[in-house]
Amino acid sequence: MNLESMRHSIDNIDNALVAMLAERFKITDAVGHYKAKNRLPAKDEAREAQQYERIAELAEQYALDPNFAKQFLEVIMKQSVENHLKIAEQYKK
Repeated sequence: MNLESMRHSIDNIDNALVAMLAERFKITDAVGHYKAKNRLPAKDEAREAQQYERIAELAEQYALDPNFAKQFLEVIMKQSVENHLKIAEQYKK
């Protein structure tokens, strides 16, 4: 593979990552609505701990640095919680 074709492959993967993140946030927003309707907290620390453990195991399976995978997940979960808090505000009105 030449540099151009490798970069094209990277671009395709980036496109897929963004599409998957968008789909993930659609689902986590639905979770946010469920939590708000049922007066559940936006943050679930037990669930987050499970997810960190799971993502580290997955990262190791794919030869990816588990610490990097956890940091990536942390950013995603932080945004999810922020979205849940915004959604919850809608139900307070």
